[in-house]
Amino acid sequence: MNDIIQLKVTLAGSKPSIWRRIQIESSTTFFELHHIIQIAFGWKNYHLYEFLIDGYRLGQPDPEEMDAETVIDSRDITLESVIVHPEEKFEYEYDLGDNWKHNIQIEKFLPKGKRARYPNCTGGKLACPNEDSGGLRGFYENLEIIKNKKHPDYKETKRWLGKGYDPALFDKDKVNKQ
Repeated sequence: MNDIIQLKVTLAGSKPSIWRRIQIESSTTFFELHHIIQIAFGWKNYHLYEFLIDGYRLGQPDPEEMDAETVIDSRDITLESVIVHPEEKFEYEYDLGDNWKHNIQIEKFLPKGKRARYPNCTGGKLACPNEDSGGLRGFYENLEIIKNKKHPDYKETKRWLGKGYDPALFDKDKVNKQ
């Protein structure tokens, strides 16, 4: 039985691509998937999110918002209830202000490994942008600033990005420990 879904999550518009490959149980809810993506990318879960799949919006409905009834509660829907074919695609958006859009590609269904632990990040490329960096444009501006020690915002940007921030670094072992 193929109880595991392998998916590739790519930060839309990133060049070169910032991505993670994740294996999760098919019984995972979209709410749980949100938290798995947060950990895999290094986000801190400070902001709202939505999945867009087959014309439906899944997230955390806010009863105070006008369109709250158009958002399906992500805690109520499992991947296996929606995903039926490999190569299906859907979107995930985190921080609806900075618009961190992610493309999610279902790569394959797998049998559960006897000693494997899930969720499991099996690969990825590049460090994730910091929270509140102003979307991809702001993130790439920060990367340009830290390349130039003479830039007037160099010290402040380095401090904001954090000690030892390396945009090329991705550590799947660190992700899997979390």
